[in-house]
Amino acid sequence: MRRPAGPAGRRPVRLRLTLVYSGLFLAAGAVLLAVTYGLVAQSLSTTPPAADTSAQASQYLNQALQLCKERGLDPVAMSKCEQTAEDSLNGLNKASLEDQRSRTLAHLLDYSLAVLAALVFASTWLGWIVAGRALRPVHAITAAARRASEENLGERIALAGPPDELTELADTFDAMLGRLDAAFASQRRFVANASHELRTPLTVMRTAIDVTLAKPGRTPVQLEAMAVEVRHAVERAEALIEALLTLARSDRGAGPREPLDVAVLAEDALDVLAPAVRARPVTVHAVLEPAPAMGDPVLVERLVTNLIDNAVRHNVPDGWVQVATGTRAGMAFIDVANGGPLIPPELVPSLFEPFRRLSDQTLPDQTLADRAGSPDGMGLGLSIVRSVALAHRGHATARPLPAGGLEITVSLPGCAG
Repeated sequence: MRRPAGPAGRRPVRLRLTLVYSGLFLAAGAVLLAVTYGLVAQSLSTTPPAADTSAQASQYLNQALQLCKERGLDPVAMSKCEQTAEDSLNGLNKASLEDQRSRTLAHLLDYSLAVLAALVFASTWLGWIVAGRALRPVHAITAAARRASEENLGERIALAGPPDELTELADTFDAMLGRLDAAFASQRRFVANASHELRTPLTVMRTAIDVTLAKPGRTPVQLEAMAVEVRHAVERAEALIEALLTLARSDRGAGPREPLDVAVLAEDALDVLAPAVRARPVTVHAVLEPAPAMGDPVLVERLVTNLIDNAVRHNVPDGWVQVATGTRAGMAFIDVANGGPLIPPELVPSLFEPFRRLSDQTLPDQTLADRAGSPDGMGLGLSIVRSVALAHRGHATARPLPAGGLEITVSLPGCAG
């Protein structure tokens, strides 16, 4: 059922809270009034005292007895006359008490209802004020949410006050805005970097074609050289697109999970990358212990391949690569280390960002910049590694080695058996 829109169908929370406060106060006041009325009514007795010693009662009784004596009644009649006088006196006293009780209870009820009505009105006014003060942080959160957008995520509530549910809600909302701000900024950087990376092979292809076509006497050798150059650019663009698709898939989360062995995937990756290892050349030392895990085989295979390929590609000639797999604390792990120049520790976290290469950083060693700026690198290898690890509820860490180089460890949830 759709809620009515517009002011006519709107019932603000402040009004509802005020009505709740007033209703509770009215119910409590009515109960108190009923209890008080009952106790007062019970305490006001209609039975006259056994002996009324007031002057008016004594005078009335003496007059009745004197009248009986004046009539010269015999002792029996005299006794009945006296009894009748006493009964009349008691009846008058009882009627007087009942009248006094009725008037007292009526006044009590009138005054109590008047006071209750005044207090209900006062409680409604105070409830409206208190509800407004209590909902003020909610209005601030609502206003910040309305002001926030993809272009304006710098708004923060920064609610001050004692720690309670509202300040916790405001802090949670501020944290959410901070995460959204960081996510949108990262997305904008990613799109800009992806556009730049994709423009490079397209520019290479266009330049090769334009230069070749501008020659008046094109030879088959020149056309073949242009075709080879264009093919290389196309392969680079395809590799970049495939990496982007893998990163997008891992960011959405892992797909169907099944048991796998990280050690087997590492052995397959070493076999595939054997030509690149011989071309560098680098020395590979592998200690592949069984590492059973649960995950998406395609994504985990890409993770392992990227780790080893990154260690081989971003290395120095005659360098070394160490690959180790196994289980630790119920987690399957793969540890890949490679030698090379010293890497500043403050630059290591940025290596997991998309399109971040060491050649883009200020490095103390030019050899490292030359090594990291290989044209074969896409700048997405470690980004995919971290994204796949997070999608499997694992983690990836990197640390520079004291003697130079980098060590990266990835842990994935283990699979018993």
